[in-house]
Amino acid sequence: MSYANDMPSAQQTVRSDAGLASELRLAVMRLRRRLAVERDPANELSMNAMAVLGALHRSGDLTLGELAAHERVQPPSMTRMVNALEEGGYVARRPHDTDGRQVVVALSDLGRRTLLADRARRDEWLACRLRGLAPDERALLRKAAPLLQRLAQED
Repeated sequence: MSYANDMPSAQQTVRSDAGLASELRLAVMRLRRRLAVERDPANELSMNAMAVLGALHRSGDLTLGELAAHERVQPPSMTRMVNALEEGGYVARRPHDTDGRQVVVALSDLGRRTLLADRARRDEWLACRLRGLAPDERALLRKAAPLLQRLAQED
């Protein structure tokens, strides 16, 4: 008696929402890990520090509390991160315009250059990999990219 037909194929597993979720999670995590390896070799910042620089680049100047909420960390952790980034010259602090209890964090020129150089290196690696795909595969990824972005958005 053979049980081979009782086992769902990989294609059948992916067809279920749970199977698709598992396949996507694995693929996205592996791609993220690979992109993390393809960093600018001159960049010594952690991925968490780069995430803070990225948040400032996308959103503009933010308070420590806003940064902590954005990165889903406790305010004391963000304070330590911003202290280290400020010591390295990647960010600058200034008093809040209307609330003297608040501090606003801004991306410095060094922080911007570091972030953009790192992104350029990873984008080039990914573009090179994409060129190795067939045109119809790249077209499929063009359609999937906005969907993945929607999945990643917070509610």
